[in-house]
Amino acid sequence: MMNKKIKLFDPAINHLEEKKVLEVLHSGNWASGSGKGNVKKFENSFQKYTNSNDCVAVNSGTAALNVALSLLDLKNKHVILPSMSFVSTANAVILNGGIPVFAEIEPETMCINPESVKKLLTKKTKVVLPVHFGGMPCKLEELNHIIDGYDCQIIEDAAHAAGAKYKNRKIGSHSFACCFSFHPVKNLAMPTGGAITINNKEHKKIRKEIESKRWCGITDRKLSEYNIKNIGDNYYMNEFSAAIGLIQLKKLDKMNKQRKNIAKIYSNEINLENKMKFDENCSYHLFWIRVKNRKKFRQILDEKNIETGTHYRPIHTFDFYQKFKKAPITERIGKEIVTIPMHPNLKTYEIDKIISTINSVN
Repeated sequence: MMNKKIKLFDPAINHLEEKKVLEVLHSGNWASGSGKGNVKKFENSFQKYTNSNDCVAVNSGTAALNVALSLLDLKNKHVILPSMSFVSTANAVILNGGIPVFAEIEPETMCINPESVKKLLTKKTKVVLPVHFGGMPCKLEELNHIIDGYDCQIIEDAAHAAGAKYKNRKIGSHSFACCFSFHPVKNLAMPTGGAITINNKEHKKIRKEIESKRWCGITDRKLSEYNIKNIGDNYYMNEFSAAIGLIQLKKLDKMNKQRKNIAKIYSNEINLENKMKFDENCSYHLFWIRVKNRKKFRQILDEKNIETGTHYRPIHTFDFYQKFKKAPITERIGKEIVTIPMHPNLKTYEIDKIISTINSVN
């Protein structure tokens, strides 16, 4: 048992998810582009959970970002985002005709630095796109103050933040749009899935537009109104994912509490100065530390059967993105960051082994 590989990620499932999958399998109703059945139930449940105005399910966090950003005219407009994120955050900007402008992060949270945003904000800025890194809520209130008076919206990348809170409200209830990922390794896990929550007085109109864009632009509009501006893609969520998501949502707060308990132990017992801090509002999709010799460090942990990850390689260091603004602080941190196992299935002896191994290396 002690030699078993300790996984970096591991979805927490049981017989309830299995039962739901079999129900969908035998029903023969596996998917609907218009979003009916379990998909609609999930949308309603997640909207209530986040206390947002509305929610539309899609098939990935990347799809959520693409669709949310397509709601605004980004052609040749600036989108300010952190370079410390999965590359699809910036890809979605490019695919919608926008220009990514990389802001620096706060080393203590890995979230976007509001002061950096303030320096980069111009009349060409259309969106500020904060990423709740590892599930740690960004400083949304400060960001809103900064963009006040500008023709600019906040669209959140909450791929890590299902169940996280900011100012006593669930992430998903604060901004114009908020994008979630339900990838199998996420806090709320599905085979594939994502969602966009909307907070706007015109949310019903926005919802219709998103519903159209997740299913190749199909709506009840006249054929003459169908043009390049409303062409969508094949982004709808399938019934298997939605059925699993409904079960996962019911136990999300419990699973996040388990993650927080692990994070508190890591934060207290890992003898490193540069590590993720404990915050009750964080959902702890990830737990990160920073080390000087990352390659050697990861090799030692691998030899001890402990999986680790690097989340993420800063986006501006990819060949395609090197022509855009650099983020030197982020780049330096990106060479040191290591993510360690974080999921509700971790056993006490595994947590102890992880901590003791890290402390022995350093």
